[in-house]
Amino acid sequence: MEISESAIVTSLEEPPSMFKVQKENWKDWNWQIKNSILKIKNIENTSELNLPTRITPYYWKVVQNSPELLKTVVPSTEELLSTGIEDPLCEQEHSPVKNIVHKYPDRVLFLITDFCSVHCRYCTRSRIFNDGNSEIETNKWDDALDYIRTHTEIRDVLISGGDPLTMSDEKIEYLLKKIKAIKHVEMIRIGTKVPVVLPQRITPKLVKMLKKYHPLFMSIHFTHPDEITKECSKALKLLANAGIPLGSQTVLLKGVNNNLETMKTLMHKLLTNRVRPYYIYSCDHVSGTKHFWTDVDAGLDIINGLRGFTSGYAVPQFIVDTAEGKIAVSPNNIIEKDESQITLKAYNDKLITLNS
Repeated sequence: MEISESAIVTSLEEPPSMFKVQKENWKDWNWQIKNSILKIKNIENTSELNLPTRITPYYWKVVQNSPELLKTVVPSTEELLSTGIEDPLCEQEHSPVKNIVHKYPDRVLFLITDFCSVHCRYCTRSRIFNDGNSEIETNKWDDALDYIRTHTEIRDVLISGGDPLTMSDEKIEYLLKKIKAIKHVEMIRIGTKVPVVLPQRITPKLVKMLKKYHPLFMSIHFTHPDEITKECSKALKLLANAGIPLGSQTVLLKGVNNNLETMKTLMHKLLTNRVRPYYIYSCDHVSGTKHFWTDVDAGLDIINGLRGFTSGYAVPQFIVDTAEGKIAVSPNNIIEKDESQITLKAYNDKLITLNS
């Protein structure tokens, strides 16, 4: 589907007229994917750039009312800048078999699909975008499953992609059942943005299936408080009521969410929806994303502005992801330390001296 920049949606309650769809179809996640926007014309002449684009009709409605979020899904000529690299986290170097990234001692990343329902313009894995569909033959996972079976040190499997929840219930369950049968795997996590960009996918049927595979955790990619709509909240409620612990992961983006008030509002909205703020990431230096980059101080300033000034549950870790793994970066509150005493700075800048 092609959309012009003049197509503005003002209501989040009804399907926009441009889609000419019955309400029941609008609520169908398969319809949302099949009718995704694949091309946007007349915005910085990007129609001539042939940059991969995919936006669900639902999420298009959301971003029309949020200039900040619009930047995260609409292609820009700034993406043509060569600054950055294709695989900044060196995932391919840590991939012993296809679909597996084994960077940490006791856990692996299992990339089960290369399809997402929305293409974020700053995506770490933009190199693997697939404009087709999410369904793949399950035998393509065999080598990865064999790797997990034979490496008994693996106790934690993070399923990601692409987005795992764009797949059918049957294929998701097939994989969960296979992983759950591996005795040394203690927990499974799913990394997804579907509850945010395609909340119609979080159906009672899907949730009923997922809850059979506890301990099952879900890491959800949130960017901005405008994403937490009535539809998104309904999806989060279904997941939380099924006993699935929910955590948030947010990428710090210049001009989108790199200010304290936006982040504080997001963290508070997440908690009211039973999502624990987990990580704020420094934007990875992927090719074509320089216009989103901030310096490390920007993240530290946000953590400083949250810690002590709001609930501890609302303060995530600030993470710089690297080729060697995630590094948690914290404000340095140790002012002075010797053998007998340590002086610390409190959230309100007062100095406290304690016996060390």
